[in-house]
Amino acid sequence: MKYTTISELTKTYDISTRSLRYYDEIGLLVSKRKDDYAYRVYDEADIVRLQEILVLRKLRVPLKNIALIIKSSKKPEIVRVLQESLRECVQELEALKIIRETLELLIGRFSLTLGDNSEGKIADDEAIVDIIHTISLSKNNLKERHKMEGFINAEEIVTTARNLRIVYLAPATVVSSHCFGRFPESSAQQQLDEFIRKQLIPHPQSTLRQFGFNNPSPIGDEEYGYEFIVSIPPDIEVQKPLVKKQFMGGIYVAHCIKMGDFSEWQQLQKWVDNSDEYEYDRREPLGMGGCLEEHLNTFSYYSNDTDDSRFTQLDLLIPVRKKQKDEEYL
Repeated sequence: MKYTTISELTKTYDISTRSLRYYDEIGLLVSKRKDDYAYRVYDEADIVRLQEILVLRKLRVPLKNIALIIKSSKKPEIVRVLQESLRECVQELEALKIIRETLELLIGRFSLTLGDNSEGKIADDEAIVDIIHTISLSKNNLKERHKMEGFINAEEIVTTARNLRIVYLAPATVVSSHCFGRFPESSAQQQLDEFIRKQLIPHPQSTLRQFGFNNPSPIGDEEYGYEFIVSIPPDIEVQKPLVKKQFMGGIYVAHCIKMGDFSEWQQLQKWVDNSDEYEYDRREPLGMGGCLEEHLNTFSYYSNDTDDSRFTQLDLLIPVRKKQKDEEYL
């Protein structure tokens, strides 16, 4: 039987080792140990499963639903799960249609009412203002009010789907948990759990922002490192193996993902590479060149005593700075 390593899979299928290791951790695609071989591998059946996962992810099926599809032998269950994604897709298409029709309406009015020499101020044109009022504030006309609500909902749906922001993270005192191994994220998390639940959750000044990053990043080897840092009040004492540090903060471009969608790092990096306003700013902590993953439901995670609690959303963060524009000399 032919076996494939993690490194070979990442090159063949253009998938990150972070994604593969996460699939392994949650039991979606579990690697195997081959006798007399240093690295964990995947067999031919695993490759087929990975192909199924990648196809379903391209169709924007969530990982939890992919797990149901792959593990289910009942066709009605599979159809039900796929129909959930279809409904979400239809909702987004309808949202884009409303926005497109509204833009076309405004463009048409602009073309009819504004001459070539006009300044092009929408608010100064009575006909266009009338259109805006038509889709906005009428309390008495239920039909027009419904139209406005549809427009607002459409804008929210599309904006959420394209969530990308520029954020500032303030400098902070942090506690660090750093582990190595096959799943160092889990080990580093376990080291933090008791400390945070006992010392930070009850603390009145605790902000509980948690960031993680590879340190060092995996390159196909069996073991790699992962480090968590959590903001803490400066006066709190920290015991080994945890370490007290200073986080320098700064400006970041942020993109929210569901846990497991680590391929979106590539799209975020492309945005930085092509930005006319911002450029990459390598800075501490240098595990991933300053890039971070912020766990967004930190307080609820640590407040939950159940064993099945799990982080579900992340902000991917790339450190950036404003580009310096070349000065022009006369």
